[in-house]
Amino acid sequence: MIKTGKIPELIDPQAMYSTNGQEAWRVLGIMAEFAVATERLRGVRPAVSMFGSARIGSDHPYYRKAERIARLLSDAGFSVISGGGPGLMEAANRGAHAGRSPAIGLNILLPHEQAGNAYQDVGINFRYFFARKMMFVRFASAYVVLPGGFGTIDELTECLTLVQTGKSRRIPIILVGGEFWQGLIDWMREQLVGHGMIDASDLELVRVIEEPEAIVEAIFDYYETRGFQPTREERDKMLNL
Repeated sequence: MIKTGKIPELIDPQAMYSTNGQEAWRVLGIMAEFAVATERLRGVRPAVSMFGSARIGSDHPYYRKAERIARLLSDAGFSVISGGGPGLMEAANRGAHAGRSPAIGLNILLPHEQAGNAYQDVGINFRYFFARKMMFVRFASAYVVLPGGFGTIDELTECLTLVQTGKSRRIPIILVGGEFWQGLIDWMREQLVGHGMIDASDLELVRVIEEPEAIVEAIFDYYETRGFQPTREERDKMLNL
């Protein structure tokens, strides 16, 4: 017999606010986002996912650098994927849009965020963050991460976690803006490595590279002997992110 005092602990609080029908429609919505995004991005490889702050204006040096990196990547044959918003996301799409390869925006519907930027050859709208985040990783041959806030750091650590744990294939993860990132890298070395929470070798998953031309060269160097297409084993991993 269940004691009366224990019953509240067995009740799902969400059940008081939603019906089975609502939950079913939510699941279908999530499935639809995965299906639509996967179909529309199927042919974009090789691609590079670029991240950075939405709050940096077009007159900032980081904006101009992001635009330059994206243009070089696009002209080199890489589709460029960004979060689709303003700031450095816009700079990434803008640079790619002016180049040879597609500029892709994975737009997220937020209460206080303006609509996607105007430089998207392919724009996909998401309601669910985790579906959007999976597309950043699944279709990327490299990550280029410029200075940014919580969202940028979230995308960076998400990719680091997936690669570190073997849930995703290893790809180049390049940080731009050494002065900005150095404090975080030092903290990881002192605190995470120092307390045995990660291995020292885990820090080798990221590189700091400043020059746009050097970033493109580093990505090509990484894939020189392995090719951009994922192996069968790597594709299987991506299905189980």
